[in-house]
Amino acid sequence: MFTGFATLGNVAMTIPIVYQVCKANPNISFTLSTRKENVEIFVSKPANLTVVGVEMKKYRTFVGAIRLAKNLLLRYNFDAVADLQGSAYTWCIDKYLAWKKLRVATLDRCRKDCRKLTSGKLRQSIPPIQERLCEVMTKLGLNHGDELVTILNDDAAINSKIVPEKGEGEKWIAIAPFTNHKGKAYPIEQMQLIVTELARWDGTHIFLFGNGKNERAILDSIMRRYKNVTSVPHLDDHTMPDELDLMHHCDVMITLDSANMHLAALVSLPVVSVWGATHPWCGEMGWHQAMRDTVQLDLDCRPCSMTGNKRCRYGDYHCLHDISPEMIIKKVKRVLDR
Repeated sequence: MFTGFATLGNVAMTIPIVYQVCKANPNISFTLSTRKENVEIFVSKPANLTVVGVEMKKYRTFVGAIRLAKNLLLRYNFDAVADLQGSAYTWCIDKYLAWKKLRVATLDRCRKDCRKLTSGKLRQSIPPIQERLCEVMTKLGLNHGDELVTILNDDAAINSKIVPEKGEGEKWIAIAPFTNHKGKAYPIEQMQLIVTELARWDGTHIFLFGNGKNERAILDSIMRRYKNVTSVPHLDDHTMPDELDLMHHCDVMITLDSANMHLAALVSLPVVSVWGATHPWCGEMGWHQAMRDTVQLDLDCRPCSMTGNKRCRYGDYHCLHDISPEMIIKKVKRVLDR
């Protein structure tokens, strides 16, 4: 049993390791329990993997966590647990299942090193989360198998209705300009300047990714200015697999330290990622994404937060506002020229 009840981006980070472990151990049946809303990102999953969506509002408290553990054990009768989240919530589940004599392995969140990073006492990267997830699998005696490149290939094509026909030599650029925390948010006014410049390039089409009422309104206002810009939320009724298929056909994505960075990694889409309060050193960079494609400023105050939820100590978020649109555009051009 794999457990992971975190946000979409955090769960997406686990998929490359989960898929390759399932494929490397075909004689073992695996069950992954996660939030109900995260289930649809498990596209083209291995045949021996069952993904269970949990309505978390029924199990919010620590008592609820124990009740959830009881229900999962009763229904699926598993022998071991890989905790892919390592939170206080899953700690309750782990303790109950260990008391039930099950083998339990838990993700190391490296909390001490994280505190050192955000306080400026550590100036180097902690182990990537995928490396730490592999350690969880090793503790349970599971083979890792070959590294996953993409969850979509010719054998697992979705052929989504929202993916238009791509012209010869045309370049598709995905842009995901939103994130949940202010410490990660690149100013939308500066992102609009990037869209304006990229829309001028010959043979370029831009797809804007976002969700929620406010985000849809912003993307709509941007889309209306250009013929070669599409707001993905405004496309016909579609699902997350459809969006993953669209990403799969793009040539590069501009994104922040957000869920879209990790979703793009699942389909092997090159990413130019923008970092502010957080930092790739925190170990949560996208799967197989390169430092050379990051855009960030070398500041002593970075990183000041693991999630971007802390207020800027200077009040101006200059780690993001001082990143010029030209810096990001230059990185995009380098990716497209490879």
